[in-house]
Amino acid sequence: QGQFVESGGGLVQPGGSLRLSCAASGSIFRVLPMGWYRQAAGKQREFVAQISPGGNTNYNDPVKGRFSISRDNAKNTVYLQMNSLKPDDTGVYYCNKAPKPTTDWGQGTQVTVSS
Repeated sequence: QGQFVESGGGLVQPGGSLRLSCAASGSIFRVLPMGWYRQAAGKQREFVAQISPGGNTNYNDPVKGRFSISRDNAKNTVYLQMNSLKPDDTGVYYCNKAPKPTTDWGQGTQVTVSS
């Protein structure tokens, strides 16, 4: 098992919501800036959101105002709350360090937005 284990994906209708979780291993998690990334079929993986150890956040423009990243350092877990989902949000979602991810990607969690 790698450093990052993502969960919480699924099939949701447009306008719906999902909450993703990422469990990270390692005692230094609390000092790492973390992020969520996604990859749609046939496209390159792209940055979605990041959060600093202290809780400062940054979002890619397409998800601003709809997605919210948070973290629980005591649980070594990062979350992504996704609201007002659109078909363009469909893809496999991954967590990793941000803005410079490691090469040790997890399996990701599939999010499908479709009616």
